[in-house]
Amino acid sequence: MFVTRLISGIVLVAVALLTICSGGWILYGTLTIVSLIGMFELYRAVKVQKQGENLLAVVGYLGVILHYILLSLGYSEYAMMNLIIVLIAMMFVYVFSYPKYHAEQVMAAFFGVVYVGVMLSYIYQTRMIRDGAFLVWLIFLCSWGCDTCAYCVGMLIGKHKMSPVLSPKKSVEGAVGGVVGAALLGAIYAAVVGSHLEAENPVITYAIICAVGALISMVGDLAASAIKRNHNIKDYGTLIPGHGGIMDRFDSVIFTAPVIYYLSMFMMR
Repeated sequence: MFVTRLISGIVLVAVALLTICSGGWILYGTLTIVSLIGMFELYRAVKVQKQGENLLAVVGYLGVILHYILLSLGYSEYAMMNLIIVLIAMMFVYVFSYPKYHAEQVMAAFFGVVYVGVMLSYIYQTRMIRDGAFLVWLIFLCSWGCDTCAYCVGMLIGKHKMSPVLSPKKSVEGAVGGVVGAALLGAIYAAVVGSHLEAENPVITYAIICAVGALISMVGDLAASAIKRNHNIKDYGTLIPGHGGIMDRFDSVIFTAPVIYYLSMFMMR
């Protein structure tokens, strides 16, 4: 299992390097596909998509595709309008196919559009802002970096359970180690690429951004776990050997992507 997980992790890093460094249409296309797969996994888990009941899911997929098209064309200001249209379309399906769908399915379908599609799109949006070629890596440094550091510290000195019912293996000590570790990774990263950045005091700025992002990433991780617990599933999928599905590997990235984007916009002005 460890070898499989390690190989899959290396492949993921290689794909991330290729797509994010390339940016533009390659990153745009990859994220669109990743978002749709993640939505499929979530929809299947929460019973939005099942045999004979796919129309709500189709509306969600089309809404996310349109969201990415708007971003690629530079019309991000219409993203909220698109979400409203998606919601109205889902309510249209709900009303005119009644009683085929339940209200909970409609809410879960719309939730999936925002939770997976829109929030993951902030990887692309971060890549496209000033210094985005460097800032976008903070999303992964503070999410995957926090996860790794938290695991190591928790294994070494973890005693106090952070969420004993939801995730009994996670500790308060591990959480602190994850945040500190992510901040250090951000500072080291800024020190290495600092000559390419326009920001003042990038080491401090990147450390703060990564620390805040790491805190949020833990919420994302626990939120995805809570959904799985509620629906009695171990993993969202089997696409990534040793890791599960897209939602299992990107659960924290989903939360950190918009946080890093807005923190960067605020702190790098």
